[in-house]
Amino acid sequence: MSDPEKMQAAVHAYVAAFDKGDPDAVTAIFAPDATVEDPVGTPAHEGHDAIRAFYAESMKTGAKLKLEGPVRIAGNHAAFAFSVALQVEGSDKTIDVIDTFKFNDDNQVIEMRAYFGPLNMHGF
Repeated sequence: MSDPEKMQAAVHAYVAAFDKGDPDAVTAIFAPDATVEDPVGTPAHEGHDAIRAFYAESMKTGAKLKLEGPVRIAGNHAAFAFSVALQVEGSDKTIDVIDTFKFNDDNQVIEMRAYFGPLNMHGF
C-alpha cells in the first residue's frame, strides 16, 4: 500500500524538479511503465523515455509551478492544484491546473493526469 507521506513528498519533489528544469529528477518519481496524460484527452506519454522527453520539452518554456493549497491524498491517489507561470513571446501567461497522481505499492507514480482547458489559460 502507498504511504501518504511519501506520496505527498513525491508531489513536492515533482514541483521542485520541474522548477529546477531537471527532467531526470521528474522522471525518477515515475514507475518505468507509467503514463502521463497532459492534458486529459491528449495521447498519453508511456514509459520513462517518453515521459522524460515530454518534460524536457515542457521545461524549455521556463515555466514555474506554484502549489495552490495542500496535496489531497485518498487511497493510492494524490490530487493537487497549482498554477503554471510562463512567458510566451515576451508576455506573461498563467495556467490553472489540477494534476492527479496514482501510485503503486512502491510509492512510484504509475499514472499522471493533468486537468485544464481553455478557460484555465490566462493571457493567451
